[in-house]
Amino acid sequence: MSPADLESLLVVAFGFAVGGLLKGATGAGAPLLAVPLLSLYFDVRFAVIIFSIPNLVPNLWQAWAYRRTALPRPFVLRFALAGMLGAGIGTWILATAPLEKLMLSVAAAVTLYIVFRLVRPHWRLDYAHGLRLAAPVGTLAGILQGASGVSAPVSLTFLNSLGLERSQFVPTVSMFFVGLGVVQIPMLIGYGMLTPRLALWSAAALVPLIAAMPLGARIGRHVSREVFDRIILALLAALAIKLVVEAL
Repeated sequence: MSPADLESLLVVAFGFAVGGLLKGATGAGAPLLAVPLLSLYFDVRFAVIIFSIPNLVPNLWQAWAYRRTALPRPFVLRFALAGMLGAGIGTWILATAPLEKLMLSVAAAVTLYIVFRLVRPHWRLDYAHGLRLAAPVGTLAGILQGASGVSAPVSLTFLNSLGLERSQFVPTVSMFFVGLGVVQIPMLIGYGMLTPRLALWSAAALVPLIAAMPLGARIGRHVSREVFDRIILALLAALAIKLVVEAL
């Protein structure tokens, strides 16, 4: 293995370990940190491709393990099926758009998340309104995930606004991401982006992601949610600024 390959592997491992910390602490959001980090070192396409398998496998397990506490089936189906439609559109954008525009889309998505968390931290929706919005929100989140690898500004913000318990939140968001992966991975293969070599890298990235999740869960128990959120938002702001500078 060349020094360049070793350096690349270490960067990928670090990016996924950071994502695993966030997922362990909050139950979701690993791409929110990992994708911008990897986009800076490599590019957005690589980041989305390399995250395709790690975004499917843990969520598949979580969806099954917590299946009995998910939100009612009509909500989950609307949200997930709409997300699958959006993922198809987003993956097409990923395959055809210039890299500079893709980098700016990641930066915009991250910035949107930061602004919304600061301006409307306690925004709430009741279930009836959430059910009506599930399809359009799921479609938009799927497009963001497919094109930029970051759907949190829409998907996580929407689900958080419903005031869900962790036992409801985890299976619902996991089923959503499973649906996205079912569409995204075959399309990435069809476009020739998810090659056997990158598929191996993507599968191997599960190791640092899963290994970091218990530490993230421990941090989540001992650090206040307010402090943790501020640290994450500050880090995301720095990443967003760097992405814009690189793109321009």
